[in-house]
This record gives sequence, C-alpha cells and structure tokens, in this order.
Amino acid sequence: MKPCRGPDDHPTRPLQPMPAGACDAHCHVFGPFDRFPLSPTRGFTPPEIPFERLRGLHDFLGIERSVLVQASCHGTDNGAMLDAIARSGGRYRGVAIVGPDITDAELVALHAGGIRGVRFNFVAHLGGAPDLGFFWRTLERIAPLGWHVQIHLDAVDIPRHADLFAKIGIPFVIDHMGRVKAADGIDHPVFRLLVDLLASNPRAWVKVSGSERVSSAGLPFHDATPFVRALHAAAPDRTLWGTDFPHPNLAGDMPNDGGLVDLFMHNFPDPADRQRILVDNPTRLYWQ
Repeated sequence: MKPCRGPDDHPTRPLQPMPAGACDAHCHVFGPFDRFPLSPTRGFTPPEIPFERLRGLHDFLGIERSVLVQASCHGTDNGAMLDAIARSGGRYRGVAIVGPDITDAELVALHAGGIRGVRFNFVAHLGGAPDLGFFWRTLERIAPLGWHVQIHLDAVDIPRHADLFAKIGIPFVIDHMGRVKAADGIDHPVFRLLVDLLASNPRAWVKVSGSERVSSAGLPFHDATPFVRALHAAAPDRTLWGTDFPHPNLAGDMPNDGGLVDLFMHNFPDPADRQRILVDNPTRLYWQ
C-alpha cells in the first residue's frame, strides 16, 4: 500500500479562461477517511482529497463541472464520490466501480445519485483484466440506464482486446489515451490501432487526459501533444479532457493543474475544439 505523492499545492492561474460550462471529465475525491475509509486491499494510498479541496481547485481554474471517477483504492464503496456529487448542486457526475453482488435496485440508486458509467481496470499493476463474465453481465445490466463503460488499460494490451472492443454494444471510454508512451512515437503500431479504433467505432470515446503519464520528456509534457491531437482528429465528437487531479500513483513529474489547463489550450488553439471537448461532448455523455 505505497503512499502517493500529493498534488502541487500552488496551482497557477490559467493564461486563458475556460469556456462557460467547461467540464473536467476525469478527477477524483478521496475521503475524508474518517467517513469514507480506503479499501484494505488497495494497491496504493492517496492523499486525502475531500470535496472542498476539489471544488476550490476547479473554482480557481474556471472549471464549472466535473466527472468524478472511482479509483481502485476506494474499491466498490462509492460513498465518497456520491457524497461529493450530492453536494455539487448538479455540477458533478460520476463513474463507479461495482462488484458482482450489486443489485438492480442499487444500480438504480447509483443513477439517481449521479452515476453515469462503470469503470473496469485492465491495468496489470491494478490487478489486470477483470472476470469477463462479470464484465459482460454488467454491461447488459447498465445498458437500460443509458450508461457507458470506462476502460482503464495499457496500450500494449490493446491488440489482445480488439475483439472485446468490437463486441461492446454501449459507449465505451478509453482512459488516459490508453496510457501510450510518447517515447514510442506517434507511428507505433499500438497507437495506430487506438487511432483506428476511434475512427472506425462510433461507440468508442477517449479521454485526452494523463499527458503527464504519457510524457517521457517531463514538464510541460509537450511531447504528448501529437498523441492528443491525433486522437481528437480521429473522433472529435467523442473526445473528453480531464485533469486527473490529484494525479494518484504518478511516477513522473507532478503537474501543476493550472499548467494542465494551459497545456490543453496549447493543444487546442481553436475555440470550436475547446467548446466541443470541454462542454458539448461531456454534456452528451454525462448530462443527458
């Protein structure tokens, strides 16, 4: 249960304002731990990041809406996330992690609480691929709710899951650009597979978050920019962006969250692209 570093406590003011209704489509709350304890089987221990700290950061950055994503360290107890959504005045939605014992009534309650999808980890250091029987049963059960499935995986595993992507009948979101590696180059076969998946499958979405995880050069993470732009070009109406605050389990340079907003603006200088990624796309996926 290794402890994670905390985020940069001194975010800079973004150089350009965010559009009205801008959404951070991937961020986390952790705790307060006296009310919402971490899972005893977790693989890492994040810093305590309650609702107030996340909301304060977003207000400072000019971000009006957020999508909270359940992280593995809280397991299937989505309580901290649901509490934050309830306190947000409609500004938050969530993506849950659920267990095989969840009931239909509990799924309906999650929907009422602002949940709009479920997340599955396929990443090796977080336990690897889930039981696929459970995966497919869950997708069948959430389809009537209009939810999507969020898939957290490493790019090297994309080829072996090609059949799985083809069979998914609801929208699915690839986390963090598939955790590609900038050092491998934009023409790496695995990255091209991801681009082709987005271009060819109308149910596939991608989060162009995690530049700090993709980068090999470090701050300000500009070596991730060609990857961000290529993914967006493949699916401009299915691209989302998020800070990933507070950047749990990050091995490389810790980003400044104001700097990540500046990086987004650098990556997308066209105001129409900014509006689509920050406002229109998340509205369709999370607020319909």
